[in-house]
Amino acid sequence: MSDVEIRQLNWDYGIPPFHQLITVGPDHIDIMGHTNNVVYVSWLEQAAWGHSQALGLGWERYQACNRAMVARRHEVDYLGATFQGDQLVMGTWITENDAKLSILRRYQLIRPADGATVLRGCTRWVCVAVDSGRPKRMPEEFVLAYRISEKQ
Repeated sequence: MSDVEIRQLNWDYGIPPFHQLITVGPDHIDIMGHTNNVVYVSWLEQAAWGHSQALGLGWERYQACNRAMVARRHEVDYLGATFQGDQLVMGTWITENDAKLSILRRYQLIRPADGATVLRGCTRWVCVAVDSGRPKRMPEEFVLAYRISEKQ
C-alpha cells in the first residue's frame, strides 16, 4: 500500500505517527481457521517496538540510558476476524505520557480491502531500569520522544 492509501484509511486518531503493514500468514491461524488471539498481541508489541526504534529509542539507547519501557497491561477489543492472506495495517499512537513513569499507547488494526477496523487496543507501558527491572523515572529523552499524538 502507498502512503497516500494508508493516510486515506479511517483512523481513530487521524494519520498515525507510525504504522506497519501485516500479511496474515499460515502460522498465524488457529484451529478455528482465523488469526489466533495471541498473534494480535504480538503484533501490538511489534508495532510499539517499531515505533520506539523509529523515534531513535532502540535497544542501544535503552542500554545507554539504563531505561526501557515494559508492558504493564494490554487491553484488546477483537472487532472482526482476520484470515490467511489478509493484508492489514496497524496504526499506533501515544495518547498519554505522565513524563514520570508511564505512557499509554493505542492501536488500531484496519483491513484495507473493506475498510474494517478489526481490532482496537491499548497498552500501558512503564519505564524501568534495564539493570534491575525496577520502575525508574523516564529520562528527558524518553519524555520528548514519547510525546502525545494529537487527535485530529
